[in-house]
Amino acid sequence: MRKPYRAIGCCIDRDEMKDAVLAEGVRLADGDLTRLRIVHVVPPPRAIISGAFAYVTPLWEAVDDGRAWVGEIAAKYPGATPVLLEGPPVRVVSEWVQREGVDVIVAAASRSPMERALLGGFASHLAYHAPCSVLFVHPEASAQGAESSGAASAAS
Repeated sequence: MRKPYRAIGCCIDRDEMKDAVLAEGVRLADGDLTRLRIVHVVPPPRAIISGAFAYVTPLWEAVDDGRAWVGEIAAKYPGATPVLLEGPPVRVVSEWVQREGVDVIVAAASRSPMERALLGGFASHLAYHAPCSVLFVHPEASAQGAESSGAASAAS
């Protein structure tokens, strides 16, 4: 008999994939939502430049906003733990996984080639650098409403 995962990290962002990632995490938790860690990363701020002016959102604003948002999401899953991380996403998630002993990370693999070129590919970097198994939820599978294990692909 397969042992259940002790700790499941669901990496979510403010996009259309968060619900599919959380659904897969809930499925893996097999009824015990205390295993679920709902993770959101606040990356380093980026400057918005317009002519001679530049604006950078203060990090504390982004952190406070992220903490409130991930807390609201986690409140919908009794027993789940909200986790807010700050920094370069792949690095801080990998460090957190090692520190906390997470068994599997569930994340979305949904950026277009243009988005990956501009913003980087979180999923591909995570697949190669995470110190645990990684399960990716793809937009095609979540759009079809697939609830089977065929809705995601795993990489370790």
